[in-house]
Amino acid sequence: MSWGWEYDPDEEYVIGGAPPAFVAEVERKADESVRAAAALSLDGSRFQGENPRSEHVRVAGGMFVFLLVPRHQRGYVLQVTCL
Repeated sequence: MSWGWEYDPDEEYVIGGAPPAFVAEVERKADESVRAAAALSLDGSRFQGENPRSEHVRVAGGMFVFLLVPRHQRGYVLQVTCL
């Protein structure tokens, strides 16, 4: 399994109706966060310890809540706030 990210519970619920430029910023930053996590732990299934806490990530036009789960090798966009 390789690292990736997704909307939780789904894209329409989390970011549906947001402006395309804002969606692009959220997705760019989520990609960046997952690449950084993969660089630190290539095999997340072997991760030991507690999962990192969710973080509030600021992007142009708003912010989003991102949760990284190393054992799943996944990042989850949980909530967005478009200003």
